[in-house]
Amino acid sequence: MNEIQKLIELSLKEDIGAGDITSDALIHKNLLGKAEIVAKTKGVLAGIKIAEKVFKKKDPNLFFIPLKEDGENFKPNDKIAIIEGRVKSILKCERTALNFLQKLSGIATLTQSFVSKMKGKKIKILDTRKTTPGFRILEKYAVKVGGGENHRMGLYDMILIKENHIKAAGDISSAIQKAKIALENKDFVKKFSKKKKIKIEVETKNLNEVKDALGFKIDMIMLDNMPIQMIKKASQIIRKSKKNIKIEVSGNIDLKNLRDYSNLDIDYISIGAITHSSKAIDLSLNLIEIR
Repeated sequence: MNEIQKLIELSLKEDIGAGDITSDALIHKNLLGKAEIVAKTKGVLAGIKIAEKVFKKKDPNLFFIPLKEDGENFKPNDKIAIIEGRVKSILKCERTALNFLQKLSGIATLTQSFVSKMKGKKIKILDTRKTTPGFRILEKYAVKVGGGENHRMGLYDMILIKENHIKAAGDISSAIQKAKIALENKDFVKKFSKKKKIKIEVETKNLNEVKDALGFKIDMIMLDNMPIQMIKKASQIIRKSKKNIKIEVSGNIDLKNLRDYSNLDIDYISIGAITHSSKAIDLSLNLIEIR
């Protein structure tokens, strides 16, 4: 929560700076009013409590009344929230609060679009680390609001042996062996995890790499940028050899071709686009009363 507070403080400082020169010039400090946040398009709400924190951070005396909660769908002209209090305070926070709401709701909305196409299937939609610097905890929260699941939060969460790690280690077998040795070191494990088991996932690009990875006890295999027919063969090999290994598919998957993957025997599809390419939802704040 401290990370979020710091992000809110930084965002307000970035926008307000020395002050809101326009509001300071035009509006009396004691002028009171009411404003509403309104949707201009349809979407899934995410970040309503963050928006409230933005307003309260600047002016604790503002009243913030949410009319919808995170995870709720909304349509054009739906009212999202009411804010009452000093007009200058409301206007100083307007853009920062909307930026959070629009960005996070955009992620939740896009995530829901992917998840809905997998309705009735066992396959889960995962996010990635392709997030806006500083916003990861919020963006991954928005993914969950949209019905997706979080992959690792950062490099510290699990051992994920990717292509460059394999190159640096020599080959997949060497990389996994080194990972296994590291996990036998209690001090190493304690540094990264005090409660949960540290999992090992291996990224593979062809069937030979899949077979190499299966020579070891690991938790997950990623099938990266493989054509569908290769994914089918790879999943058959994995299920036959190690039925308890989870299978993740990644690379060049979008809403247009997602259904092509829906009947595969896999557990996860990771989609970087749900965080790095989501479109901000159009919301606006309107003053509706001055007193």
